Amino acid sequence: MRRVESMLLAVQLRDSINYPIAGSKILEALTAASCQETFCYERAELLGDAYLKWIVSRFLFLKYPQKHEGQLTRMRQQMVSNMVLYQCALNRGLQSFIQADRFAPSRWSAPGVLPVFDEDTKDTESTLFEPESNSSDPHKVALDNNGYEDDDMEDGEVEVESDSSCYRVLSSKTLADVVESLIGVYYVEGGKNAAHHLMSWIEIEVEFDPEEVDAVKKPCSVPDSVLKSVNFDALESSLNIKFHDKSLLLEAITHASRPSAGVSCYQRLEFVGDAVLDHLITRHLFFMYTDLPPGRLTDLRAAAVNNENFARVVVKHKLHLHLRHGSSALEAQIRDFLRDVKDELLKPGFNSFGVGDCKAPKVLGDIFESIAGAIFLDSGRDTSVVWKVFQPLMHPMVTPETLPMHPVRELQERCQQQAEGLEYKATRSGNLATVEVYIDGVQIGIAQNPQKKMAQKLAARNALVVLKEKQEIEEKEKGENGKKKNGNPAFTRQTLNDICLRRQWPMPQYRCVDEGGPAHAKKFTYSVRVNTTDKGWTDDCIGEPMPSVKKAKDSAAILLLELLNKLYPNP
Repeated sequence: MRRVESMLLAVQLRDSINYPIAGSKILEALTAASCQETFCYERAELLGDAYLKWIVSRFLFLKYPQKHEGQLTRMRQQMVSNMVLYQCALNRGLQSFIQADRFAPSRWSAPGVLPVFDEDTKDTESTLFEPESNSSDPHKVALDNNGYEDDDMEDGEVEVESDSSCYRVLSSKTLADVVESLIGVYYVEGGKNAAHHLMSWIEIEVEFDPEEVDAVKKPCSVPDSVLKSVNFDALESSLNIKFHDKSLLLEAITHASRPSAGVSCYQRLEFVGDAVLDHLITRHLFFMYTDLPPGRLTDLRAAAVNNENFARVVVKHKLHLHLRHGSSALEAQIRDFLRDVKDELLKPGFNSFGVGDCKAPKVLGDIFESIAGAIFLDSGRDTSVVWKVFQPLMHPMVTPETLPMHPVRELQERCQQQAEGLEYKATRSGNLATVEVYIDGVQIGIAQNPQKKMAQKLAARNALVVLKEKQEIEEKEKGENGKKKNGNPAFTRQTLNDICLRRQWPMPQYRCVDEGGPAHAKKFTYSVRVNTTDKGWTDDCIGEPMPSVKKAKDSAAILLLELLNKLYPNP
């Protein structure tokens, strides 16, 4: 009955939008992860976000040919920010359809049927959540007469009255995410026409007249002397494409420090190229890895769509040699980066997907995006041509197997799993930042770099190396001291974590089952389980009572590892 109710709400919304796609897909776009269903809107939201950014960027770029990149960026923000999407969702009453709460049978009642509460909770429910007596709309938003939320609400939150005579609060981000997920679902199910229909319904107008755009296109007026200064044959050979309008390619490689008669700098092309690459790469990953969890898909996108990755592709294909600029400082930055990249490649097993040890000059990633914008315009606004050129350039693209975890995140998750206190201490002396890593008050790693974020990353990486070496020594000592009574080797929580990372499972979940005994001799009992994705959650494995949290978790982890050995002969 609950699912029927949810499906009927999705069908009702579909009829309001008036475009035929499967109701189950709309329900997916309306369901938050907090519902703990087998589906949620997060994957579709990732795709919808990239597509919306691309469509709005294209619209602004073509409609306002005289505006520079900074103006276009501000205009795009005004059209697609979370608060704007949130207001669009309110205007269309989407808050009435969103599924944001986990299904609780004891608190659910069929639509139109008065709820029945237990005697113990009836009084509390009626006093804390008493709705207004004159309210007849079961999904009414608590807004004042001016259309703004009630003063008691936090900014960006909507209070919705549900059929169970209580209120639920939806954040502004949830409503904005649902708008993007609906765009993603309509794009997947019905293509561009369906997505544009949904965007028009939500009152995001991005349609333009192609003939009007072509009419204002400026004619090419680049002097021959400037055109002859560029080796177009070599550049087009690297890209494996021939340009019809070479002035577009010239603009794409011209930095603001190199003014030329009749040639603009690459910033406008970078604006539209950034959006088209974001859309194309996100779409590729979305359809390539259909079973990948939303969080992992987001990590893939972040590793593929970033300035560091783009800059390394530019260097790999020697596109930087064609950059037109007039800055000696920029030349020195590029030269230093080339040297650092060569050192990176010499490291065994190095993987550069956004986790390189050296910071790339922004200009290198910019020209990668501006060239994409130039190809988009030169091909008659055909995104398939852009992808045909850039997919080979970016090969090999990041995959779930080659995606490295950022050292800062890896260290944080490790400390969380093992209940260890993690602290970073940063200081700066002149142009050099120093970051120290402390775990339970003990310094484990340290690194220096001109940039604080890079120093933090290197310090976290150094700390991980120390911790892994320490773990190996401990395991070796345990092995030399013999095996446990049951004959199995001594496992650790890190072994379990490594299995989850290798199989792309979420990290294990530990829970304190019991904590007892006097203060000087406490005993802790922990359970652990893991979501194996293909077989769902394992049973809770409850360890032995132990004198510390770490040992209690180790005890539970050993049992779970034995269970995984049975489920997967080679975990």
